[in-house]
Amino acid sequence: MVKKYERKAVATGSGESVTLIDVARVAGVAPMTVSRALNRPELVRSETQRKVLDAVRKTGYVPNMLAGGLASSKSRLVAILVPTIANSIFSDTVQALMDGLSSSNYQTLMGLTAYSQEREEALVEAIMGRRPDGIVLAGTSHSKATIERLTKSRIPVVEIWDLADKPIDMMIGFSHEDVGKQVARHLLAKGYRKFGIVSVDDPRGLRRCESLKRELAKHRVAKPPFEVLPAPATLQAGREGLNRLLEANAPEIVVCSSDTLAQGVLAEAASRAMKVPRDIAVMGFGDLSTAAHVYPALSTVRIDGAIIGMRAAQALLARFDGETEPADVRIDTGFAIIDRQSA
Repeated sequence: MVKKYERKAVATGSGESVTLIDVARVAGVAPMTVSRALNRPELVRSETQRKVLDAVRKTGYVPNMLAGGLASSKSRLVAILVPTIANSIFSDTVQALMDGLSSSNYQTLMGLTAYSQEREEALVEAIMGRRPDGIVLAGTSHSKATIERLTKSRIPVVEIWDLADKPIDMMIGFSHEDVGKQVARHLLAKGYRKFGIVSVDDPRGLRRCESLKRELAKHRVAKPPFEVLPAPATLQAGREGLNRLLEANAPEIVVCSSDTLAQGVLAEAASRAMKVPRDIAVMGFGDLSTAAHVYPALSTVRIDGAIIGMRAAQALLARFDGETEPADVRIDTGFAIIDRQSA
């Protein structure tokens, strides 16, 4: 006689772990179906998916991602490294990226680089030990060690918020040089000739500002004073930037590398009873959610961060499914100059 000893489907507090087999028993499906519903939900019917998720809730089952990763050679983990989430530019991108990946049952691990190549390098080294299926990096300015490590790893990489001639792998963003050039042309066409620039020491922001300066020089505009403050961009940094510009010689317009700096410039101008744009005009970058609602409404450059995040998720999922090769993905999401009252 053979006695069968079946474990209870629901944890009883005995310390035993609930298994995938327990979930299958409660859901009334095969263990393979449970695995498929949790790891590849697009391959099962919605009714089956509902049964499995109900069983997971009833049993308190927690998938063993390490074991599943070893079995399938996939961790279902994507790492996202951005400088900051202190403003909505990067947070919109991260949210769209997470939404796009979670719909295919990928989890995300986020790290903040604070605009530091050294910190990014340390984060990449730590993350590689978790065997991510993909890595998303903001920008193209990385240390030599980071580039070599990622290139040798053959892990799919998406660089976002930038374009470059030699990406590590996939690239989705826009040309910061083109932003600077087009902003210069736009403001020159509006009649401005006396410029001042305020930026923080963010590599991408500095590239936009340098491009603006080069375009102004082509039109024989005097070299503008250029104030660079420590990152990150804050309202106080914007106020300090205008203070420094006014100590030299008041410009007609202040071009800022971010909307946050521009709003600081607006605040400092207001504290000095300066009328914008009559006494001084202000141009930002990013089109934050507050830009249209400050007074006067801020002229700026709009970047669709959510689109960048969505396209990055799509690119990674396509690569995971073997649909693309490294050279296949280079997407220019563009930008738009937004004219409001401040310039």
